[in-house]
Amino acid sequence: MPYVLTVDQKGSRRSPDRVAGVLPGLNDVVPTVLAFERTAGDEFQGVLAEPDDVVDVVLRLVRSGGWSIGVGAGQVQTPLPSSTRAGAGPAFLSARRAVDAAKQRSSRLAVRGAVSADAGDAQAVLSALAVVVDRRSEQAWEAIALVDDGHTQAEAAAVLGISRQAVGQRLAAGLWDLERELRPTASRLLTRAAG
Repeated sequence: MPYVLTVDQKGSRRSPDRVAGVLPGLNDVVPTVLAFERTAGDEFQGVLAEPDDVVDVVLRLVRSGGWSIGVGAGQVQTPLPSSTRAGAGPAFLSARRAVDAAKQRSSRLAVRGAVSADAGDAQAVLSALAVVVDRRSEQAWEAIALVDDGHTQAEAAAVLGISRQAVGQRLAAGLWDLERELRPTASRLLTRAAG
């Protein structure tokens, strides 16, 4: 089931355009059904097949800051066009409604889908994850990046030049365990939201 992400730059009239800079970073690392591309002005859109990838993209964008993020879960018209801009169907409409709603929310994130209750639940869990990611310190990010890359806490400590206990404290302060628990929950809820 496809997921459409419509993302709008916050305050684009008062700040430089950031869309051109973010597109290659997403398209190079995230598997897409239709690549992320600028759709209008300071907005871009992409189509993903997997809910885990949706969670990854949302959290990448939250971490970079300055985006209103709309996730649409549901059907798209097939055959798919070669360009995201030419896509149509309920998931595209849901993503449009979601990004408009995101602009009114403190988390700047919204989910709309075929099953409204599950979309609301997915939005709640993704918003909680967004708060976790947004409040994380750079020291916590350093430790998390090493552990996520497969290093043990002891190895991460050696790389960072700190004690293993300090790595554990950084992971705890960054709510790394909570993120690991919430990610699959968000993915399951996105699957349900798609219908």
